[in-house]
Amino acid sequence: MPDDASARTATEQLDALYLKPHKFTVAKDIGWVDPHGRRFIGLSPFVALATVGANGGLDVSPRGGGAGFVRVAEDGRSLLLPDRPGNNRLDSLRNIAEGSGEVGLMFMIPGVDDIYRVNGSARLVVDDELARTFEEFGKVPKSLIRVEVREAYLHCPRALMRSDLWGDSHRVDRSILPSLSEMVSDQLSLPKPEATHEQQVESLRQGL
Repeated sequence: MPDDASARTATEQLDALYLKPHKFTVAKDIGWVDPHGRRFIGLSPFVALATVGANGGLDVSPRGGGAGFVRVAEDGRSLLLPDRPGNNRLDSLRNIAEGSGEVGLMFMIPGVDDIYRVNGSARLVVDDELARTFEEFGKVPKSLIRVEVREAYLHCPRALMRSDLWGDSHRVDRSILPSLSEMVSDQLSLPKPEATHEQQVESLRQGL
């Protein structure tokens, strides 16, 4: 870990390398989810969730659902995010339960290049009655993630514009890659899976 002097030196070097942010870039973090943020989250079917564990290990997990699957509290100071069935590694949940609880969320809307970001502290909520109100795909989440909002702001669209994420310039046919199971089998030196990619996708759809 760098000492205070080396950290200051690194910061000074960064400040010399880059221009200072525009005052509005700093001021746009209003610290709560306002009506524009609420509308954005209400239209978003996808969020990336970043967490940090007790040992400082990091994880970023994709989360998806119907538009508005993440709920914003009436006062805009907290969010509720359902935990859907996954691979049961529980990396995000373990990080929240065992670590500092610090999280970062990045909401995206297909076709929109702007991003909405939320940072704050999270805790796990196990409440069967509340969880039932989040039922989707015929399943009730086993737990919810409550995030107390500390930072909330719109992120400029340049990254998605550069990547043309919603356009066709970088779109590829899925067939140019092996199936997920084939790649994992190769990584673990396992026999080639018998199921086709299409069969594997259908099996995943059944487990949503």
